[in-house]
Amino acid sequence: MSVTVARPVALAAALLFLLQIVLWWPGVAMFDTVGQYTQALSGAYDDWHPPIMARLWAALRPFGPGAAPMLLVQAAAYWLGLGLIAAALARAGRAWAGWAVIVLGALPLFVAWQSVVLKDAQMLGAMLSAVGIVARARFAGRALSMPALIAVVALLGYAALVRTNAVFAVVPLGVMLVPGRRRWGYRAATIAGLTLAVLAVSPIINHRLLDAEPTTVGHTLPLFDLAGIAHFAGDDGVLRRDERAMIVEKHCYQPFFWDPIGSASRCGAIADRFEAVPASTLDIAWAGAIVRHPIAYARHRLAHLNATTRWLVPTVWVSAAPPSASERNTVGLGSPSKAAWPIVAAAGWLVASPLGWPVAWIVVAASVVAIVIAGARTPVRDFALALAVSALALEASFAVVSIASDLRYHLWPMMAAALAAILLASEGGAPRRIARGCGIALALVIAAGLVARAVLPSPPPGYAAMLEWDGQAAAPARQPVHRVER
Repeated sequence: MSVTVARPVALAAALLFLLQIVLWWPGVAMFDTVGQYTQALSGAYDDWHPPIMARLWAALRPFGPGAAPMLLVQAAAYWLGLGLIAAALARAGRAWAGWAVIVLGALPLFVAWQSVVLKDAQMLGAMLSAVGIVARARFAGRALSMPALIAVVALLGYAALVRTNAVFAVVPLGVMLVPGRRRWGYRAATIAGLTLAVLAVSPIINHRLLDAEPTTVGHTLPLFDLAGIAHFAGDDGVLRRDERAMIVEKHCYQPFFWDPIGSASRCGAIADRFEAVPASTLDIAWAGAIVRHPIAYARHRLAHLNATTRWLVPTVWVSAAPPSASERNTVGLGSPSKAAWPIVAAAGWLVASPLGWPVAWIVVAASVVAIVIAGARTPVRDFALALAVSALALEASFAVVSIASDLRYHLWPMMAAALAAILLASEGGAPRRIARGCGIALALVIAAGLVARAVLPSPPPGYAAMLEWDGQAAAPARQPVHRVER
């Protein structure tokens, strides 16, 4: 009987996978996509983007040119994970929750971004597959088999390597999914230790095992923070006076992203000067600036955290809606037909709503944690807790290591928080007082966001115009240009 109940949701996941492939074939390529495919074609890799994706792409080239093989991989991983979770819930007598998972995966906000061949979509697909494999066993009261355990480790390992900051989501998820009741202090220490270990070993894997040439990608965060400190403190002790004047004159400091500092047409001369500076030297100067100006640093990081979580921001906050067509390129990456455009348009509407605000999903994830801790422990509630902690850990990392505000960076926390909420709702029995408080907190956060969108001046449309925005009033619309990568 349980198998019969699970079949419809599993079939729905399979059909939606096929529909996604038909609508978005051969996948959407953004600026980063073009760069990684160029590396896969040339066989020359660097670490500006994690090289494991380009290496995988190169390995898949015999199966077809362009982005199509990678689209198949990330879409299959996405729907496999969601299908396994949904079927496991249906087998456990929670059919409505299983269908809710399928509906969640089919939301234009998620499925349209999952059709863009990017490291963010690759990370989301790998993590969902790993979660689905664990859910299939855990909800049936079984331990993971050795092949399943190997698959989970491989998928989480890929996810940790395919995005530089993914470690802050992968390690907490892995630690929290380990069965058994352990104290929070033990889990926190384990998460911290494993996170540091992965951060230490990742460059070795990238440069030695994957043979990627080192770049100055590690300079972006220090330069962004130094510009932020100089903006709020007037001086950071590292940037020269003429460089600080250039940042002010050309509006190169923006909490939204670091890009004006690296743009040749804006303040790229600053990044050029630091290109020859060893990473260790820059890191010491960066740490010194933070110590000397902790208040300015905190103001800068909070301003960026607000920007990337899309809370108290204007109505038009760019880099949220998924693209409908590929970036122009000379390496043969095509665009999907117009059949998916209505879904992409719907995604654009959703990202402008609270469903597209990462800050709202942070409140949802925190609410899950509060409710689970206050109630009885069950396998499903523990699973929801693991997803919520992973989402919160990654969002917390943006307070320190983020340099841009693209919505795609938040796909996993948003999906994980939504899945956690569905799992928790399938259990029922939430303490009324805590649930009411969580609902009020979410309503207040959304209300504040709506007020901000009503009163704050909108930025100009397009990436190029955003580079020059001074944060005061909308500039004239400009033609879009390729995103600057250094």
